[in-house]
Amino acid sequence: MALLHNRISQKELKERLYAENEPRTTVSFYQYFPISDPAQFRDALYKALTELQVFGRIYVAHEGINAQASIPVSNFNAFKAYLDTIEPLRDIRLNIAVDDDGRSFWVLKVKVREKVVADGITDAGFSMVNKGKYVNAEDFNRHAQDPDTIVVDMRNHYEYEVGHFEKAIEVPSDTFREQLPMVVDMLREHKNKNIIMYCTGGIRCEKASAYMLHNGFKNVYHLEGGIINYANQVKEKGLDNKFKGKNFVFDDRLGERISDEVISRCHQCGKPADTHTNCKNNGCHLLFIQCKECAAKHNGCCSEACSTIYQLPEEQQAALRKGKQNGVKIFNKSRRGLKSK
Repeated sequence: MALLHNRISQKELKERLYAENEPRTTVSFYQYFPISDPAQFRDALYKALTELQVFGRIYVAHEGINAQASIPVSNFNAFKAYLDTIEPLRDIRLNIAVDDDGRSFWVLKVKVREKVVADGITDAGFSMVNKGKYVNAEDFNRHAQDPDTIVVDMRNHYEYEVGHFEKAIEVPSDTFREQLPMVVDMLREHKNKNIIMYCTGGIRCEKASAYMLHNGFKNVYHLEGGIINYANQVKEKGLDNKFKGKNFVFDDRLGERISDEVISRCHQCGKPADTHTNCKNNGCHLLFIQCKECAAKHNGCCSEACSTIYQLPEEQQAALRKGKQNGVKIFNKSRRGLKSK
């Protein structure tokens, strides 16, 4: 029986990645479609992608698939050919990473989830069948100039902080499940206006557009392929780039530059900066923005206390972490209300 999960240490896997000579391409894709047996689908996917030396993070659920993957260039066509054997994924749009060093992932993880995007929706009447209209980069730029159009960012607060579209409204939250009821309340008085929603690769704003229509909104659009596809279209077609700053991505890069503007600040000293990092103290691992000067001063840590711990021998660090739960921690300015920049 084939091994259906990885048993090699993360450290060794990362070392193997950095030793590779062949370039890799990072892509993302998603599709909402019914999967009757997610576990069986997951196992078949894992075996096929392992043979192609694909790394990445893939979620499978009854409602579809959400994937970010790193593929050796020599296997890219074979990867696409394999996806074409799965009817709902035939000719699927692959969002090619904008700012890619080929080191986004170093292991393949394919997980079965209740939903490919945790949305918190409990209404049995909700369906993804009725969703907003796609807009491409050119249509997005044209619609966004209309004063009766509202552009809504359906990403988390820390994603919005480092980059967003001009005049886009932030839905200030840590999670997508919190944002859905919030955005309905925020825009309740604008049900007849044109609303364009966007996110990183399209999966969240597509579901959000369906949720808005389900709640009585009339003219709802969503950016096809999200920010990643928009950036590629802008470059290919020579369009005006309306996105300012960086696009946060959920892989080892933690961001890809879309424009030269730096619109956020270091969380430690306040200087202009837009580089996300995780605190080097593994007992903390806080996600925050840090400039180069503060990274050097604090050894890549979020505080003097963490810097002190980080400089201890690994055995002592491990002893301090023992028995402690270390969930996902993200720097949050605790902003409130409707904000547009």
